[in-house]
Amino acid sequence: MEKTEAILIGRTRYAESSLIVHWCSPDVGLFKTIAKGSLRPKSPFSGVLDLFVSAELGFVRSKSSDLHTLSEARWTNPRLGLRESYGRVLAATYLVKLISLVAETGSPIPEIHDLLVKALDYLSAKDPVPALITRFEQRLAEHLGIIPEGDSGMAAAAIEDSFHRKLPVQRRQLADWMAKK
Repeated sequence: MEKTEAILIGRTRYAESSLIVHWCSPDVGLFKTIAKGSLRPKSPFSGVLDLFVSAELGFVRSKSSDLHTLSEARWTNPRLGLRESYGRVLAATYLVKLISLVAETGSPIPEIHDLLVKALDYLSAKDPVPALITRFEQRLAEHLGIIPEGDSGMAAAAIEDSFHRKLPVQRRQLADWMAKK
Protein backbone atom coordinates (compact mmCIF):
# COMPACT_ATOMS: atom_id res chain seq x y z
CA MET A 1 0.00 0.00 0.00
CA GLU A 2 1.25 3.48 -0.91
CA LYS A 3 0.69 6.54 1.25
CA THR A 4 0.55 10.19 0.25
CA GLU A 5 -1.00 13.50 1.16
CA ALA A 6 -3.43 14.78 -1.47
CA ILE A 7 -6.21 17.25 -2.18
CA LEU A 8 -9.55 15.84 -3.32
CA ILE A 9 -10.24 17.67 -6.59
CA GLY A 10 -13.18 15.72 -8.00
CA ARG A 11 -15.48 12.80 -7.49
CA THR A 12 -17.89 10.81 -9.61
CA ARG A 13 -20.46 8.27 -8.55
CA TYR A 14 -19.58 4.74 -9.59
CA ALA A 15 -22.24 2.07 -9.25
CA GLU A 16 -24.65 2.23 -6.36
CA SER A 17 -22.33 2.65 -3.40
CA SER A 18 -18.90 3.66 -4.69
CA LEU A 19 -17.11 6.79 -5.87
CA ILE A 20 -14.27 7.46 -8.26
CA VAL A 21 -12.20 10.11 -6.51
CA HIS A 22 -9.70 12.42 -8.24
CA TRP A 23 -6.68 13.61 -6.27
CA CYS A 24 -3.80 16.08 -6.59
CA SER A 25 -0.67 15.01 -4.72
CA PRO A 26 2.83 16.52 -4.73
CA ASP A 27 4.58 13.19 -5.22
CA VAL A 28 2.00 11.19 -7.22
CA GLY A 29 0.51 14.09 -9.21
CA LEU A 30 -3.03 13.81 -10.52
CA PHE A 31 -4.52 10.36 -9.99
CA LYS A 32 -7.81 8.54 -9.49
CA THR A 33 -8.92 6.03 -6.91
CA ILE A 34 -12.05 4.02 -6.46
CA ALA A 35 -13.56 4.25 -2.99
CA LYS A 36 -15.54 1.03 -2.80
CA GLY A 37 -18.64 1.23 -0.64
CA SER A 38 -17.97 4.87 0.26
CA LEU A 39 -21.65 5.82 -0.08
CA ARG A 40 -22.81 3.23 2.44
CA PRO A 41 -23.83 4.62 5.85
CA LYS A 42 -21.20 2.68 7.82
CA SER A 43 -18.34 3.23 5.38
CA PRO A 44 -15.02 4.39 6.86
CA PHE A 45 -15.05 7.01 4.08
CA SER A 46 -18.43 8.42 5.12
CA GLY A 47 -18.10 12.21 5.40
CA VAL A 48 -14.39 12.18 4.54
CA LEU A 49 -14.46 12.40 0.74
CA ASP A 50 -15.49 16.03 0.30
CA LEU A 51 -14.22 18.42 -2.37
CA PHE A 52 -11.07 20.44 -1.71
CA VAL A 53 -10.11 18.70 1.54
CA SER A 54 -6.51 17.68 2.12
CA ALA A 55 -6.13 14.14 3.38
CA GLU A 56 -3.56 11.50 4.17
CA LEU A 57 -4.31 8.56 1.91
CA GLY A 58 -3.48 4.94 1.63
CA PHE A 59 -4.11 3.34 -1.73
CA VAL A 60 -3.21 0.24 -3.69
CA ARG A 61 -1.89 0.85 -7.20
CA SER A 62 -3.62 -0.99 -10.00
CA LYS A 63 -1.36 -3.10 -12.18
CA SER A 64 -3.60 -2.84 -15.21
CA SER A 65 -5.20 0.64 -15.21
CA ASP A 66 -4.93 4.18 -13.90
CA LEU A 67 -7.75 3.60 -11.38
CA HIS A 68 -6.25 2.66 -8.02
CA THR A 69 -8.07 1.38 -4.93
CA LEU A 70 -8.46 3.74 -1.97
CA SER A 71 -7.92 1.91 1.29
CA GLU A 72 -7.82 4.73 3.83
CA ALA A 73 -8.28 8.49 4.03
CA ARG A 74 -7.96 10.89 6.95
CA TRP A 75 -8.48 14.67 6.81
CA THR A 76 -5.49 16.89 7.44
CA ASN A 77 -7.21 20.13 6.37
CA PRO A 78 -10.99 20.14 5.71
CA ARG A 79 -11.11 23.79 4.52
CA LEU A 80 -14.65 24.20 5.84
CA GLY A 81 -14.53 27.96 5.19
CA LEU A 82 -14.80 27.31 1.44
CA ARG A 83 -18.46 26.48 1.90
CA GLU A 84 -19.30 29.96 3.21
CA SER A 85 -19.62 31.54 -0.23
CA TYR A 86 -20.50 30.56 -3.76
CA GLY A 87 -17.58 32.64 -5.01
CA ARG A 88 -15.10 30.65 -2.93
CA VAL A 89 -16.37 27.34 -4.30
CA LEU A 90 -16.39 28.73 -7.84
CA ALA A 91 -12.80 29.98 -7.50
CA ALA A 92 -11.61 26.67 -6.03
CA THR A 93 -13.34 24.81 -8.86
CA TYR A 94 -11.66 27.02 -11.47
CA LEU A 95 -8.20 26.51 -9.95
CA VAL A 96 -8.63 22.74 -9.81
CA LYS A 97 -9.96 22.54 -13.37
CA LEU A 98 -7.06 24.70 -14.58
CA ILE A 99 -4.54 22.34 -12.99
CA SER A 100 -6.37 19.35 -14.47
CA LEU A 101 -6.08 21.03 -17.86
CA VAL A 102 -2.30 21.45 -17.72
CA ALA A 103 -0.88 18.70 -15.48
CA GLU A 104 -0.05 15.25 -16.72
CA THR A 105 -1.63 12.36 -14.86
CA GLY A 106 0.72 10.41 -12.60
CA SER A 107 3.66 12.85 -12.75
CA PRO A 108 4.94 14.51 -9.55
CA ILE A 109 3.90 18.17 -9.31
CA PRO A 110 5.20 19.46 -5.93
CA GLU A 111 5.29 23.16 -6.90
CA ILE A 112 1.82 23.08 -8.44
CA HIS A 113 0.42 21.21 -5.44
CA ASP A 114 1.93 23.81 -3.07
CA LEU A 115 0.45 26.59 -5.19
CA LEU A 116 -2.99 24.96 -4.98
CA VAL A 117 -2.68 24.47 -1.20
CA LYS A 118 -1.88 28.16 -0.69
CA ALA A 119 -4.76 29.29 -2.91
CA LEU A 120 -7.31 26.95 -1.28
CA ASP A 121 -6.16 27.98 2.21
CA TYR A 122 -6.65 31.63 1.20
CA LEU A 123 -10.11 30.87 -0.18
CA SER A 124 -11.00 29.03 3.00
CA ALA A 125 -10.67 32.33 4.87
CA LYS A 126 -11.52 35.00 2.27
CA ASP A 127 -13.60 35.58 -0.84
CA PRO A 128 -11.71 35.52 -4.15
CA VAL A 129 -10.27 38.70 -5.65
CA PRO A 130 -9.00 39.20 -9.21
CA ALA A 131 -5.39 39.46 -7.98
CA LEU A 132 -5.58 35.92 -6.54
CA ILE A 133 -6.66 34.45 -9.87
CA THR A 134 -4.12 36.44 -11.87
CA ARG A 135 -1.28 35.49 -9.49
CA PHE A 136 -2.30 31.84 -9.52
CA GLU A 137 -2.33 31.75 -13.34
CA GLN A 138 1.03 33.55 -13.44
CA ARG A 139 2.73 31.21 -10.95
CA LEU A 140 1.26 28.17 -12.70
CA ALA A 141 2.56 29.36 -16.07
CA GLU A 142 5.97 30.03 -14.51
CA HIS A 143 6.14 26.52 -13.00
CA LEU A 144 5.19 25.05 -16.36
CA GLY A 145 7.92 27.08 -18.08
CA ILE A 146 5.43 28.84 -20.36
CA ILE A 147 6.38 32.37 -19.28
CA PRO A 148 9.59 33.68 -17.70
CA GLU A 149 9.62 34.17 -13.94
CA GLY A 150 8.40 37.59 -12.90
CA ASP A 151 6.68 38.23 -16.24
CA SER A 152 3.35 39.75 -15.32
CA GLY A 153 2.09 39.38 -18.88
CA MET A 154 -0.90 37.44 -20.02
CA ALA A 155 -0.40 34.10 -18.28
CA ALA A 156 -3.95 32.96 -19.06
CA ALA A 157 -3.44 33.52 -22.79
CA ALA A 158 -0.06 31.75 -22.62
CA ILE A 159 -1.71 28.71 -21.00
CA GLU A 160 -4.41 28.60 -23.68
CA ASP A 161 -1.84 28.95 -26.47
CA SER A 162 0.52 26.34 -25.05
CA PHE A 163 -2.11 23.68 -24.38
CA HIS A 164 -4.41 24.50 -27.32
CA ARG A 165 -7.43 24.45 -25.04
CA LYS A 166 -9.80 27.08 -23.76
CA LEU A 167 -9.59 27.97 -20.10
CA PRO A 168 -12.34 26.43 -17.94
CA VAL A 169 -15.71 28.20 -18.16
CA GLN A 170 -15.57 28.87 -14.41
CA ARG A 171 -13.02 31.65 -15.10
CA ARG A 172 -15.66 33.77 -16.83
CA GLN A 173 -18.29 32.89 -14.22
CA LEU A 174 -15.87 33.85 -11.45
CA ALA A 175 -15.02 37.17 -13.11
CA ASP A 176 -18.76 37.93 -13.35
CA TRP A 177 -19.27 36.99 -9.69
CA MET A 178 -16.36 39.17 -8.52
CA ALA A 179 -17.61 42.12 -10.62
CA LYS A 180 -20.95 42.01 -8.78
CA LYS A 181 -19.31 42.08 -5.32
